[in-house]
Amino acid sequence: MKNYTLNNDTIVALATPHGSGAIAVIRLSGEKSISITEKIFFTKKHKPISLADKKSHTLHFGLICAGETIIDEVLVSLFKNPHSFTGEDSIEISCHGSQFIQQQILQLLTKQGARMAQPGEFTLRGFLNGKFDLSQAEAVADLVSSNSAVSHQVAMQQMRGGFSSKIKILRGKLIDFASLIELELDFSEEDVEFANRGELKNLIVSIRHILEKLIDSYELGNVIKNGIPVAIVGKPNAGKSTLLNILLQEERAIVSEIPGTTRDTIEDEITIDGVLFRFIDTAGIRDTTDVIEQIGVNKALQAMQKSAIVIYLFDAHELSKQDLILETQKIQEHIGNSQLLIVCNKIDTEDLSALQQEYDEIENILYISAKTHLYVDDLKTKLVSLFDNRTVNITETVVTNARHADALRKANSNLQRVIEGLSNNLQTDLLAQDIRYALDALGTITGEVTNEDLLTNIFTRFCIGK
Repeated sequence: MKNYTLNNDTIVALATPHGSGAIAVIRLSGEKSISITEKIFFTKKHKPISLADKKSHTLHFGLICAGETIIDEVLVSLFKNPHSFTGEDSIEISCHGSQFIQQQILQLLTKQGARMAQPGEFTLRGFLNGKFDLSQAEAVADLVSSNSAVSHQVAMQQMRGGFSSKIKILRGKLIDFASLIELELDFSEEDVEFANRGELKNLIVSIRHILEKLIDSYELGNVIKNGIPVAIVGKPNAGKSTLLNILLQEERAIVSEIPGTTRDTIEDEITIDGVLFRFIDTAGIRDTTDVIEQIGVNKALQAMQKSAIVIYLFDAHELSKQDLILETQKIQEHIGNSQLLIVCNKIDTEDLSALQQEYDEIENILYISAKTHLYVDDLKTKLVSLFDNRTVNITETVVTNARHADALRKANSNLQRVIEGLSNNLQTDLLAQDIRYALDALGTITGEVTNEDLLTNIFTRFCIGK
């Protein structure tokens, strides 16, 4: 996709996943969408159906035909410009999900003058037609790929313009002062000052405060989007693989009585109460002379450092309280600020009250039997509580996009230079330059500042038909 100016092409693509299913949806967009569809769309009595004189947002039943041959009975959804996703005349054909039928209809439409759409081209047209800004367009992709209640909620909030409106407000305030600074450059020989330096400094301080809050939210946003990484660690044969299988409700990891069975990290995802968790089963941590097992131990340590939550699982009859304290202290040194959850396993073979008395001074400890599933639900509840879901609500803005976070950092850095310049009585033209850079960085988020490489990078990541 190289040309980012609007053209007169009518594009077509399958909007539903490839393969057979009950129903498939084929989308068209462009000024000839309606006329192209009319050429192959007929009543049951094989009479042409005129869509041009029908109202927008209406459904029409009929036949798709190739000459005298009936291809399928379909429903045609009609969307007239500018009241469509792309801002153009658009058609959606709902047909039966046979791959043969899908291909027959696509071939008919391309023969009548439509061309196959490129990845993200429908959304790109919506952006170019001003239906939404760039960050909202990216939120469309996030919404399609959302796999938990929280990621869906954040994507919906951003698609409806929550993040965009905040950026536009900040940028608008900065533009007001930037225009005064630029005006000073026009009267540089007369040594006049239109922009109050004290007010400018206060404005930039307040904007930087908001930017830093948004930047800080990216850590949470990244977790929401990709899942909360949870490493399951412990000594060999503590039951880590059994616990992973129980959490995932499938035989994902090999379970054996032989210590050291797991030699590599195993990852998989599950949603618990609307929150996506990415569990990582690791090799048992112990001193070993086995070269392969040592690689697994090293990977376990790396997994801990990258995880937001670390579950330290230990065998109920293997560690005394003092040994447990020493072991968890070592773990804490590796994980830094990550949350540590200590889980006592195999309680089905022990006296629970005696165990609770033994480990009474240990914080954040739970008791389970992975083998019998005993109290595993309590562990799930605890995991959800460790993720502070209350920080995410429909009224707050959470940054989930790495590109947005990078642009915010650039804008913040440029505004920091403006603050320093004001303190050092820097020349007006240098102040103006840093303000322009900050405005450009913020503008790339919403698409007010774009280039071909940026749009290529964004829209080619979309699926075809979106």
